[in-house]
Amino acid sequence: MTINEDIREKEVRVIDTDGSQLGILKIEDALNAAYAKDLDLVCLSPNTTPVVCKIMDYGKYRFEQTKREKEARKNQKVIELKEIRLGLSIDTHDFETKGNHAKRFLQDGNKVKVSIRFRGREMGHPEIGLDTMNRFAEYCSDFSVVEKPAKMEGRNMLMFLAPKTSK
Repeated sequence: MTINEDIREKEVRVIDTDGSQLGILKIEDALNAAYAKDLDLVCLSPNTTPVVCKIMDYGKYRFEQTKREKEARKNQKVIELKEIRLGLSIDTHDFETKGNHAKRFLQDGNKVKVSIRFRGREMGHPEIGLDTMNRFAEYCSDFSVVEKPAKMEGRNMLMFLAPKTSK
């Protein structure tokens, strides 16, 4: 953003501090009007013809802008990806424990990546892994939606769950 003497145009459209238009002025007249009020001439949109400039306190403007950006960053929720690994022949209690972990992650607003690693002869039975994945998705269905269904990728079967949006 260019201010004061850095503006290289001959004529500019000037907006006053209260938002009223002063019209198209020569750059010298616009600068004099800004200096008369002890303020800066700030170029708001350099790509228009004529260039639009506003008379304002640039330091105060920058301060408020950084304050708004900081507030926006503070209100932003970062979604993490949590991973849960299951075994092909997982027992009931272990399954429920992993399911409860997944539910907690989903309630916190995170996505969950569920994976099963196939070892040795297990590679010959991907349908057992698919059944386990579907059972897991059903177990977590109160809090989640299946973002990406179970799919084999090499020796792993992966599925992604996303938290349900509450409307």
